[in-house]
Amino acid sequence: MPDRAPWATPVLRHSIRRSLRTGLGGVWLRGSLPPGGAVLAPNHQSWWDGYVMREVAWFAGADFCILTVARQLERFPFLRRVGALEPGRVREAARRARSGAWVTVFPEGAVQPPGGLNTLHPGAAWIARTAGVPLVPVALRVTLRGGQWPEAYLRIGAATTDLAGALAHELSLLDAELAASDPEQPLAGYLRVMAGRAGVSDTVGWPARLLTQVTGDR
Repeated sequence: MPDRAPWATPVLRHSIRRSLRTGLGGVWLRGSLPPGGAVLAPNHQSWWDGYVMREVAWFAGADFCILTVARQLERFPFLRRVGALEPGRVREAARRARSGAWVTVFPEGAVQPPGGLNTLHPGAAWIARTAGVPLVPVALRVTLRGGQWPEAYLRIGAATTDLAGALAHELSLLDAELAASDPEQPLAGYLRVMAGRAGVSDTVGWPARLLTQVTGDR
C-alpha cells in the first residue's frame, strides 16, 4: 500500500531526536555494537529507554525495530514508521533480525521500578534463536546525576545464551561505575553518542553575565 504521508517519517525522527536533545543531558555507551542482525535486550526502567535505543541505532546506521506494548501502538500508530512492532509479531521480528536489523526487546516486558532486574520473559531469546543472530544484553540507566538533566548510559555486553545472568552482570557493573564516578563528569570509558541539553551550571549565559556586571559581585 502506498505511503499516504512519506513526509511523516522524517518529521517523527526529528521529533524523537529533539525530545532526546532537550530532555536528556546526553547519551553514552560502552561496549561493542553488533555489526549485523542481532537482538538487543535492555533492562527497562525509564520512559526514555525506547527513544535511547532508537538513537543508538541511528548513530550506528543500523536498521531497527522494537517490540512495543500494544496500547502504545493503539494510541500512537505512527510509531511503526520508526520501527515499532506489536509484541505478538515475533516471527516478523525474527525475519527482520535475520535480514540484518537490530531488534530491541525489553525482556522484562514493561517498565519496572528502579533497582535490580525483574523476571525475564523468553521472547528475546526465542527471536535470537529463531533468527540465528546474537542475543546481546544491554544494561541501561537513565539517571539524574550531578547535572540539571538526566543522562543515559548503556553498557553493551557480549552475546550470550544466558540472558538473565549476563544482563544482571552488566547492570551491576554499570551501577558500580555510576556509584564510583564524579557525578559532574561523564563516566570514564564511555563514548558519547548524543550531546544533550546543557544545564545552567554548564554555561554562563548573558543574564548571568549581566547580573555579575550590575551587582559587581566577585
